[in-house]
Amino acid sequence: MAGSVTPYSTSQGKRYRVRYRKPDHTQTDKRGFKTKREAELFLASVTVSKAAGDYIDPALARVSVGDLAPLWLRSKLVLKPSSSKPLEGAWGVHVAERWGDREISTIVPSEVQVWVSELAGRRSPSVVIRAHGVLAGILDMAVTDRRLPRNPARGVKLPRKTGKLNRVYLSHDQVHTLAGLSAHPTLVLCLAYTGIRWGEATALRVRHINFLRRRLNVEENAVKVGAIIHLGTTKGHERRSVPYPELLSAGLAEQCADKGPTQLVFGGGTFHMKSPDSVDGWFVNTVRRAQQANPDFPFLTPHDLRHTAASLAISSGANVKAVQRMLGHASAAMTLDTYGDLFDDDLEMVAAKMQEAAREASIGKSWAINLAQQMSSGSKCS
Repeated sequence: MAGSVTPYSTSQGKRYRVRYRKPDHTQTDKRGFKTKREAELFLASVTVSKAAGDYIDPALARVSVGDLAPLWLRSKLVLKPSSSKPLEGAWGVHVAERWGDREISTIVPSEVQVWVSELAGRRSPSVVIRAHGVLAGILDMAVTDRRLPRNPARGVKLPRKTGKLNRVYLSHDQVHTLAGLSAHPTLVLCLAYTGIRWGEATALRVRHINFLRRRLNVEENAVKVGAIIHLGTTKGHERRSVPYPELLSAGLAEQCADKGPTQLVFGGGTFHMKSPDSVDGWFVNTVRRAQQANPDFPFLTPHDLRHTAASLAISSGANVKAVQRMLGHASAAMTLDTYGDLFDDDLEMVAAKMQEAAREASIGKSWAINLAQQMSSGSKCS
């Protein structure tokens, strides 16, 4: 027998109970159905799910989001600290208060959508997307563990991230002006002419520089999380070899002087340089001095020098694959998505070269036709 439906009395009136056996043959029941038909439909759905192997034990769904959160967060410790720490922060600040005590079986998609929309009204898209990702990730784990048949947090509409609208690209003259005013000129030039990230630059060791080939072997990344600098692999976990122009050679050699192969290139050699304070650090003060000398000098951050490197490489004739490899992007599509506007001039160049090629082909064709006509005319005369 698949199960049974029986009535019982409550202070609110007649209700129905469904009794059935779970796949492990233990008996359970579910109460509270207002009509016999509702109870029979539930029993039928249980019977079908057991036959299909999709049965979810309701008892396993009687846990709160907060009960599952520690396990999910521990599973994220395999990530770099720069990735796992923000997830812990998002849970503590945005997710726990709203969902921590909620039983996972009671959450419905419309509630999640309202929460996302309300959060988007006061926080940035990045914060909202991360907070939603924490809740959705916990419920994904519940689905995988067969506590839920589906994830109610998936499929909701999220705010769209918007890229930096006014990206800064310095000219060669502006780069050298900035470096000349800086306490760390070689570091500024390195960021602006190689496009490596701040953490990659400050993790460079003497052994990572090939002075003969003028290459930087980018293998490590130093990221500040809270007050601690964590050393790990590069973004994307892939090493890359980045060329640098000869103008950097003397400065890099000076930085490496009297240092061993494993010592750091920038700074004293032992401790990683910390990213400069954005309010009163050496970099922002350098920018201010540049602006005092030239009011048109743009405001920028150290990361904007990475954008500058892309711009200078593209303007020098580098194709998208070369820029992708230099910057360490996962794909050429990512490079185009980020710097597509810089390739607009390339399109004009392509058109100009096609015009030139067509003109040369037309001239050659006209010359051949004229020669053939002259030869034909000469043979008739003879």
